[in-house]
Amino acid sequence: MAKYTAPKGRLVRRFGANIFENPKYDQLLARRPDPPGEQGAKQQRRKLSDYALQLREKQKLRYSYGLQEKQFRRTFQRAVKRRGVTGDNLLQLLEARLDNAVFRAGFCSSRMQARQLINHGHLRVNDRRVDIPSYQVKPGDTISIRQTDRSRSLVTRMIAEAPGYHRADWIVADLEQQRFTVQQLPARDVLRQDVNEQLIIELYSR
Repeated sequence: MAKYTAPKGRLVRRFGANIFENPKYDQLLARRPDPPGEQGAKQQRRKLSDYALQLREKQKLRYSYGLQEKQFRRTFQRAVKRRGVTGDNLLQLLEARLDNAVFRAGFCSSRMQARQLINHGHLRVNDRRVDIPSYQVKPGDTISIRQTDRSRSLVTRMIAEAPGYHRADWIVADLEQQRFTVQQLPARDVLRQDVNEQLIIELYSR
């Protein structure tokens, strides 16, 4: 499946939730709560089948983290193979992605912005350059910005523009020094509460 390039506001309205965790989409939903399109209000009232509900939940989570279908399915398969509860494993693997950790630390306004920062080589993990957005961070990892004027000035601007309300307690960030440490991986009770991961498991179990 190709990368989604249409306006994010349409997705937010389709799902009726601020899946990108940015205050501007809360404002959008307050103004325009109906799904996009001429039939938006009718779609909101229509009863969905079990399959449609499962697919909707999967798509909501996939778009939220900016993954293509193949990437998301591969992450789900890894979650299945891990010990523990599959749904918890899935959410933890998504949260432990480097691009999400940078977003959660308050360095960027979106996961997409964090991904660009990583792809362009501005980040170091434990003093080693890492340019893979899907890199899985671990407890004890320290992520810092490359010590160049270009990298530091770019991130200074991004931090100033970031809303900050999506920051996570499992990350200790020093925004002035432009670095953060992963204290621990998050447990389910501190992970996203707007996701019903059981529906995703049911979808992939068909």
